[in-house]
Amino acid sequence: MADLLQRVAANGDVDAFRALFKVYAPRIKSYMLRQGADSATAEELSQETLLTVWRKAALYSDEKGSATTWIFTIARNLRIDRLRREVAWQPLPENNAEQPSPEPGPDEELSERERGERVRSVMAELPPEQTEVVTLAFIQGLSHSEIAARLGLPLGTVKSRMRLAYHKIRDALEDLR
Repeated sequence: MADLLQRVAANGDVDAFRALFKVYAPRIKSYMLRQGADSATAEELSQETLLTVWRKAALYSDEKGSATTWIFTIARNLRIDRLRREVAWQPLPENNAEQPSPEPGPDEELSERERGERVRSVMAELPPEQTEVVTLAFIQGLSHSEIAARLGLPLGTVKSRMRLAYHKIRDALEDLR
C-alpha cells in the first residue's frame, strides 16, 4: 500500500489512487460506523479521508508508520473534527419548552422545613418581649411605630428589643447563610 501511496504522491497516479480507494473506502466506512456514525456520515467521512489522502500524499513517510496507520489517523482526525462541529444541543420538540417546575424540589422543601424548625426553636428561646416585637414586625408586618403604638411602648424600646432579638437570631442561625 505504501508503494501506491508513493505513486500518488510522486505523480498523481490516478490508477494507484483508485486501488487505494477500493481497498480503504469500505474499511474506513466500517470504522466510522463502529465509531457511532450513521451510514451517510460514515460514507462522507470515508470519501473526505481519501480526498485528504489524495491531496496530502506527499506528506506520508513510511518511516513514521504504515500507510494504513497514516490513512486511519486522517480518518480519526476528520471524525473528531466533525464531532466538534456538530451541534451538541438539540431543542426539545414543540410544546416541551423547558421551564422550571413551579413546585419546589424535595431538597428545597426539606431545607425550608429544617430552616423553619431552626427559626422557631431560636424564637422560643427569646424573652417574651422580644418575641412579641419580632412577631408583630415579621409575621403581622407592622412598622416599628405601629408596634410602639399597639404595645404602648416608646419607639426606642421597640427598636432596642428588635435589635437584641435580631442579634440573637443572627448568631444562632449564622450557619444557614
